[in-house]
Parts: sequence; C-alpha cells; structure tokens
Amino acid sequence: MPLTHTVGSITVTALVDGAGPFFQPRAEAFPDATGDQWREADLRDPDSVTPDGRWWLPFRAFALRAGDGPVTLVDAGIGPADALAASWAPVPGRLPAELAAAGIDPAAVRTVVLTHLHTDHIGWAGPLFPNADHLVQRAEVAALELFHPELPARLLGPLRATGQLRVVDGDMSLTPGVRVLSTPGHTPGHQSVLVDDGDDRLLVTGDLLVHTLQLIDPTLAYAHEEDARTAATSRADLLDTLTPLTLATPHLGHPFTLHPHPSAHPR
Repeated sequence: MPLTHTVGSITVTALVDGAGPFFQPRAEAFPDATGDQWREADLRDPDSVTPDGRWWLPFRAFALRAGDGPVTLVDAGIGPADALAASWAPVPGRLPAELAAAGIDPAAVRTVVLTHLHTDHIGWAGPLFPNADHLVQRAEVAALELFHPELPARLLGPLRATGQLRVVDGDMSLTPGVRVLSTPGHTPGHQSVLVDDGDDRLLVTGDLLVHTLQLIDPTLAYAHEEDARTAATSRADLLDTLTPLTLATPHLGHPFTLHPHPSAHPR
C-alpha cells in the first residue's frame, strides 16, 4: 500500500511511479557540496545512495483528499513507455496501479497541479485524468523553450483543446487548507503546494527540494536549476518561514520528511 500522511482532514498519499539511478554522477549534480555534507546527507537519507555511490531517485506524485471527496494530484510522474521522459527515466511508470492500490479512481481527480514542466513530472498528465483541470504557472508556459520541444503538441495543446489547461499567476487558494505557492528558480514557473491545518503543515515541494543536501544547506545549488540563486531564495524562505513542517518530496528516499531533522545543526 502507498504511504500516507494526514494533515487535519486531508490525507496525503505518496504514489511511486518508478525509481532508478540518476543519469550523471551525483557530484556533478551538486558540484559545490563538501565531503562533510555528503556524509551527513547519506546518514540522513541512506536510501538515496546506491552501494556504488550513485544517486538513487524515486519518482513520486502525491494525492490530496479529504474523506472520499475529489482528489488533487500534485505532479504526474514519468509516464508510460512512450512518455517524454523515456530517454532518461525508468519508464514505464506504474502510477495507474499505485492509484488503484490507494483506492483512487483517476476519474475522481479534479485537479492536477504540475509543479513544473520537466518530463519526469508530467508523464501521465492529460487523458488518464479526464475530469481534471491541470494547473500550470503562467511564467512556466511563457518559458516553453526551456523544456522538451514536443511539449506543446504532446501536452499543452491537447489540454487546451479539452478545456483542461488552467494557467495561474502566483499564489492561490486551491481548496480549504490547500494553497499553491509560487516557488521559482528550479524553473521560471515552479510551484509547490502547502497543506495547512494551523498546528500541522505539509509542503509538497516538487523540485524546490531534490536532495537531502538542500536541507543541510538550502543555498546549495543543483546543477539542473534554471536560476540557482532564485531557487535557493525560494527554498530558504519557505523552510525558514514554515518550520516546523513535513516535506512531501518526489525524490528523497522517504516521501515524508520532518523539517527540521532532529539531528539538524542550528544555524
């Protein structure tokens, strides 16, 4: 069964679409990380490193649901065998089976929040969720030249044709207790999703946070961020403002991580 975390009346379900090693040495992905930072990260998140020192990534989406009400899905995984991520990600993904195991009918999904338009986050978007609006930040749509060249024809065009593309600007309330937050940097229109019950908060990070290194040092740049300085600001601001909170992450070893970590050093 997929793992879950409850915030107030909302159940957040982590759905694993697939897993595999990163396509380049992890030291190239985080060229400024020190040996001490790598050692601490590996102690905190041992499932993210393979025995031969490669970066092991799960690829997750998250379903948000209050009771048996409509579902909000954050991200859409790597997709089927012919998905746009096929050149580098471990397709085919298993999101349909994960949804079934969680008791979620894709027809019950009313909103798909695409944190950004990288191919490992959009794989099942569109036909699998016929009743869902797909939320994308306007700044993301305006930067299509940064993404896969087939994206307009394969995803955005069909969503526009069916009236399922919803372009939004900045922060917004989505449902009671759920907000979309603009978190640019990884991509120009990256967005995250906050589930807030007052005394309990959970942030679905998307790629605002891709490795435990960025919890140890939120300013640490990831090589595949479009604007590393802006990404670091987005990450540090949210982690400082919302702490303590639970992080729901696509790529860390465990889908739900408490921040600050009990072993975190005071800054």
